[in-house]
Amino acid sequence: ASQAANAPKQRSVRTRKLAPGTVLWQIVKTLIRVGWSPEQIAGQRKRINPEDLSKQVSHQTIYAALYALPKGERRKELIESLRPGKQNRRPRRRGNDRRGQIPNMASIHDRPAEVEDRQLPSHWEGDLIKGARNQSALSTLVKRQSRYVLMAGMDGADAHSALQAFTRRLRHVTRCLRKTMAYDRGKEMAIHEELAKILKIQVYLADPDSPWQEATTRIRTD
Repeated sequence: ASQAANAPKQRSVRTRKLAPGTVLWQIVKTLIRVGWSPEQIAGQRKRINPEDLSKQVSHQTIYAALYALPKGERRKELIESLRPGKQNRRPRRRGNDRRGQIPNMASIHDRPAEVEDRQLPSHWEGDLIKGARNQSALSTLVKRQSRYVLMAGMDGADAHSALQAFTRRLRHVTRCLRKTMAYDRGKEMAIHEELAKILKIQVYLADPDSPWQEATTRIRTD
């Protein structure tokens, strides 16, 4: 009975389109090494395979696959092969973050590899939407697996308001379904350690000015 119940789940598991070892991944790596940008690669794949989605890939997926690679020479080589005009896509590791320093933060690059597959329902991405003249704010939470969206009104756009809003919404989510949350490096996450402690969730922060690293929230809320 257990095997019969699990069979549909096993059949529904999707294979990562740019998983290492696939033909598409080999093509993407080769083109990046010779100077193509992810946008050019995405356009070329769509142009020569207009009817076959399995042979197409978006530039967002390419960027995500590159930054999901384990740290090492291969990852460094591919990222450094990005064309100079795309340097704003690279994690900024120098200089000061204009949005302020956040203590004891965990980088989004340290998220578990399982997050990239979108197979598990326990990983979230958060964002903040500000109203006219910053007089109002709304927090959003998107589940990476299903794109399910939670929203919560906030009293302000400060860290304490964000803590209250995210706590209020996520405390009603079963604990096993709230394992990690990714967020940008806004000052509203200055007390992310308290959020992690209250909800027993690991919070990861994106690089400065790198909205594509939270592709799920951007697609759902922009």
